[in-house]
Amino acid sequence: MHSPAISSVADSSTFEIPLIDFSEFLNGCPETRRTTAIAILTGFQRSGFIYLKNFGLPKPLVAETFAKSAAFFKRPLDQKNSLAWTTPAANRGYVAEGLEKVTDRTEGQSIEELRQQEGQDLKESFEIGREGEEGHPNHWPDHLDADGGKFKAHMQEFFGKCTQLHVEVMRAIAVGLGLEERWFDGYCDQGDNTLRLLHYPEVSTEVFRKNGLQVRAGAHTDYGKSRSITLLFQDMAGGLQVESPNGTFVDATPIEDTVVVNAGDLLARWSNDNVKSTKHRVVEPRKAALSEKHPPRYSIAFFCNPNFDRFIEAIPGTYDEVNVRKYEGVNRNLLPRSATTTV
Repeated sequence: MHSPAISSVADSSTFEIPLIDFSEFLNGCPETRRTTAIAILTGFQRSGFIYLKNFGLPKPLVAETFAKSAAFFKRPLDQKNSLAWTTPAANRGYVAEGLEKVTDRTEGQSIEELRQQEGQDLKESFEIGREGEEGHPNHWPDHLDADGGKFKAHMQEFFGKCTQLHVEVMRAIAVGLGLEERWFDGYCDQGDNTLRLLHYPEVSTEVFRKNGLQVRAGAHTDYGKSRSITLLFQDMAGGLQVESPNGTFVDATPIEDTVVVNAGDLLARWSNDNVKSTKHRVVEPRKAALSEKHPPRYSIAFFCNPNFDRFIEAIPGTYDEVNVRKYEGVNRNLLPRSATTTV
């Protein structure tokens, strides 16, 4: 029997984010596929986060997505604002730096009070949803110039590839849970997902020295009754941190040619809390700056949701007479489409 290639990235003695070779699931023999699937599920159960390498997307495709994202954010502000995000229901378009404050707080301080205490989130973003969804067109820049048209075509291709990866990861989770491999297929075959391009501009280290609470993006889970998993492609700038069981935040150190995958609130609910939706944030990178400024950070998040027309209730095998169902089922099409979270 061939053992899958699994290692881990550890930042403390109590917390690990496993690094898993996903090609072992995509191309391995039945026993290797099952062992790899169990490793993926175990990662979600223990930390809520995993790294995948050899995950099936061509390296040039990912690299070009980062390049086109960077070029988009270099556009004049008036061009970007002409593509502005409008409503949570649509959740598409450009969000300028300073307009969003991500937090896990649900009561108490107002967002404005949090901005004054912690500072604004130091990022801008661009949201892309499933193409052709009635009443919610994407805000493409293709009318601006030829590069805008190339941007649209490329992002549509990347969206499709990420949708396929979403399906494969859910198949691995199904195998890990002892379900039929395609059990989740009917829940995620419509591609009701969101692609979010993120740019954290260059920032002076003085900003963080003046306010010890300042972050690039506040602590949060991938919240709401909509998010199953998130695929995160990050550059090598660093700054992503994940909360450990003891409440401290540890670095999710960038690893070249990997994708970070984390469980969202809906998958935790769907699995009857068999997996964890773990709090995370983006902070000042730990590595010492060679100058008084931290370089820009770019990341690409693909937020994976079940089809909006599906009824979501506890997955078979995640409850019994002892471990009872914790949550009522929910109709996805009756739920508000919450705005995108940040990574």
